[in-house]
Amino acid sequence: MHVALTGATGFLGLRLLRRLLDRHRSVTALVRAGSGDALHRITRFLELTGAPEPLIAGLPDRLRVVETDLDKPRLGLARRTFGELAAGLDAIWHSAGSINLEGDLSTLRRTNVDGTRRVLELAAAGRANPVVHHVSTAFVAGSRREGVVYEDELDDTAGFENAYERSKYEAEALVRAWAEEHRRPVVVLRPSILVTDLPPHPGLPRHPLQVVEHILSDARRTVDTGGRPRVRLVGHPHSRLNLVQVDHAADVMLRLADRTPTGGVDTYHVVHDRDVPVSLLVTLLERITRLSFDLVATAPDDRAGPETLVDFYPGLIAYLTHRRRFDDTRVRALLGPSAVSGRVDLDYLMSGLVPQDDARAGPPAAPALPPPGRA
Repeated sequence: MHVALTGATGFLGLRLLRRLLDRHRSVTALVRAGSGDALHRITRFLELTGAPEPLIAGLPDRLRVVETDLDKPRLGLARRTFGELAAGLDAIWHSAGSINLEGDLSTLRRTNVDGTRRVLELAAAGRANPVVHHVSTAFVAGSRREGVVYEDELDDTAGFENAYERSKYEAEALVRAWAEEHRRPVVVLRPSILVTDLPPHPGLPRHPLQVVEHILSDARRTVDTGGRPRVRLVGHPHSRLNLVQVDHAADVMLRLADRTPTGGVDTYHVVHDRDVPVSLLVTLLERITRLSFDLVATAPDDRAGPETLVDFYPGLIAYLTHRRRFDDTRVRALLGPSAVSGRVDLDYLMSGLVPQDDARAGPPAAPALPPPGRA
C-alpha cells in the first residue's frame, strides 16, 4: 500500500508521517515547491524526537519527496508526472494548510480550499481509487460558543470567528460534495487545538500556543517599564478550550484510518475528553509573558500599552468566550479507553513553551504584585 501525505513538515504532519512510516514501506511527501530541504527537516525532527536510528538511516530509500504547488492544476506537475503519481496511490492524507487566524479570506481560500480541491483532483485521477483522509478542524463549528457540537454537523448559520474557520468549513464542504459526486469514501478528521510538552527548538515547527505566546511577548516589549502591565481581554470567566496532545491526536487519526471506511464521509472529532479552563491559560501566559490579564465583559474604550497590540489579533481573542463542547462519542465507541488523552495541565503546557535551558532554570521571578482580578 502506498500513501501520499501533504503538510509532512508541519506540526501535525511530522507526527502523521512518523506513524505512516511505521505502517507502510514507503510514503510520498507532497511538499510545497521552493520550501527548502524537506528531507532534512523531516530527518531533524526524527532525530530530535528520538526515532530509532534504522528508521532515520533508511529514510532516503523509504520517503519520496515531491515538490508541488497546491495553487495550480495537477499540483503544478507535468501531466505525465501527475498521472504517474496518481496511479500509484492507495491512500492520500491531506494535512497541509494555513492556520493563520489573522489571514485574509482570499489568501486562506487559496491554501485551504483550492489546495484541497487540487488534492481531490489527484484522488480522482488515481486508478486505485485512493481513500482520502482530510484533516479539518473542530473549529468549523464557527461562532457557536455554547452547547454541544456533534461530528455530523457542518453548517455556517452561526458565522465564523475568523477567515481561517470559514476557509476550513468551505474545504470540508468541498470534500463532502466530492465524495457524493464520485461515490468515494472520505475520512474527515477534526482535531481541536494541538499542543505538546516538547520544549521549543529551532529544528521543530511552532505550535499554536507558541504563536500566542510570541504575540503577547511582543506586546510586553512595547511597554518600557520594569513592572507587570495589565491587559484587559474580552472573555468569560467560565470559558474553556479544548487542547489535545499532538502525538495522541496523530495516534488516534492513524487508528481511525486503519478501520474500513463506511463508504460515505466518516467524520471524527479528535479532541480531549476534558476541556481546559481559560483561567488556566491566562495563568500560563502570565507566567511566561510577565503580563497580567483581566477578563472583562466588553472591550475597553481606553486601550493602552500592550492592549493596543493585542487588538490586532481579534481572531485569537474571540476564543476566550467559548463554552461549547465537542462530542466525540463515535471515536470513543470505536477506540475505547485508548481514545482518552493524557492530562493537559499547567506543567504540561509550560514544558511546550519554555526552552529546555530556561525550564531547568525555572520561570523568571515576577514582581511582587497582588494577583490579577477576574471579571
